[in-house]
Amino acid sequence: MHNLEDVTRLPDDFDGRVRLFPLPELVVFPHAMQPLHVFEPRYCEMLAESLAGDNLIAMATLTGGIATAGSHLPPVASTVCLGRIISHAEVEAEKHNILLVGTRRAQIVREIDAKRPFRIAEVDVADDIYPPTGANVRLELKGRLLKAFGDVIPPSANVQKNLHELMAGQMGLGPITDIISYTLPFEVEDKLRLLAEPDVDARAEELVRLLKAGSVQLHSVSIEEQSIEDTSVDRGDNERFPPPFSVN
Repeated sequence: MHNLEDVTRLPDDFDGRVRLFPLPELVVFPHAMQPLHVFEPRYCEMLAESLAGDNLIAMATLTGGIATAGSHLPPVASTVCLGRIISHAEVEAEKHNILLVGTRRAQIVREIDAKRPFRIAEVDVADDIYPPTGANVRLELKGRLLKAFGDVIPPSANVQKNLHELMAGQMGLGPITDIISYTLPFEVEDKLRLLAEPDVDARAEELVRLLKAGSVQLHSVSIEEQSIEDTSVDRGDNERFPPPFSVN
């Protein structure tokens, strides 16, 4: 069992430099659990370095644009999510299953040529901001967000139970916005905009707007939930753990 405070705390010697793991169509958020299958040699090296040190990897989203002049590297979104490895298993030689929990949102300041086969960036970490002016209406905002969320999720007993626990529990508005943003299949651009917003109240209002605008329609569980359910390590089917990566 990992203590949440320990998981989200950055090392005392954190210097703002992070290892980038760029993937297409994936936006990881703080408080979200993301399973990953690591097999490319450069990322196996990145994983080994991370496990020997701070256990941190920054999940970046490939934007699909054209590499900047003088660079052969595919562009990534400027907002990333720092993640901490909380579980690791080498399933075969140089094939690893890991479970990453999102810890902090961050903005890339610049990429650094660190003479490694994987990408390194200097980032500014952004903590959640709770504007004092919103304190009196935050409970009402939380209720509106959970109501809008409840209106789009499928009538599944498990999903409804999870929603009830969110509403009845003491979870703060910041974690709730991140979990909903990660779980629902919004457009990548919408997810990146939510990840880039440190103002919790503004993030919640944007989520309410997206939900009420019909930006997502669910008939089953989300892609993220399917990948976690369909790739359970307990089944021993290592080839299905998450889908293979090909663009990084």
